[in-house]
Amino acid sequence: MKKISVKNIEQVYRHPTNKKIDIKVLDGINLDIEEGEFVCIVGPSGCGKSTLLNIIGGLISPTSGKVMVDSKEVSGPGSDRGMVFQGYALLPWRTVLKNVELGLEINKVSKDKREEIANKFIDLVGLSQYKKYYPGQLSGGMRQRVAIARGLAYDPEVLLMDEPFSALDAQTREILQHELLGIWEKTKKTIIFVTHSVDEAIYLANKVVVLGKDPGRIVSIIDVNLPYPRSTDNSQFQKLRKEIWEEISKQVKDNTNNNQRCDNNEIA
Repeated sequence: MKKISVKNIEQVYRHPTNKKIDIKVLDGINLDIEEGEFVCIVGPSGCGKSTLLNIIGGLISPTSGKVMVDSKEVSGPGSDRGMVFQGYALLPWRTVLKNVELGLEINKVSKDKREEIANKFIDLVGLSQYKKYYPGQLSGGMRQRVAIARGLAYDPEVLLMDEPFSALDAQTREILQHELLGIWEKTKKTIIFVTHSVDEAIYLANKVVVLGKDPGRIVSIIDVNLPYPRSTDNSQFQKLRKEIWEEISKQVKDNTNNNQRCDNNEIA
């Protein structure tokens, strides 16, 4: 069943120094995501991955087009969509428990109930013994687990994740990837996950969306029909990695050539 439908999204910004120039960041984005899918979005830097995620989350209003969640148009943030950011965004003066309770508190859930729910998701991410700790007392990986627990605690139907593991060391990143898959399998959430890592996208997703840039647009949607758990040594994994990398490399090369032509034209 279709959960999210992105229809003809365009995003245009004014040039920061020349107000007469518009910069098109996204152009004609159309994407359907089924309920319970795990979708990763990859592409070269500056292609609009995070912008698209923020539009789906209702944090940014598109210049044109619309996003539908359960056939209802997105007009702003909502409790049906939880977000996990790269920078954790935890409140340093609140304990792990109180950070996870935050969304429930905003939604006026009773104290006993929100503590019960928060404890459930703190258990789910393996931090039960740290619930009275403050963010500054935790490692980066632990802080990201808190952010995931907070994103899940108020029971959103969709979890939007913007490069949540990119700042972590390789070992912690691999552990959290594995744990996230376990959470996905238990909760059946629809997940949209932005990443720069092709291996991460193939390891996690059952669908990979590749964006091109200048302007950002969908150039390929690749189904990942590999059983979980996945290994990078698998020949099919390596074939998909090559396919996606070639697509991204082509976008970078085409963009470089276009920029060089523009420079040459300006010099001429």
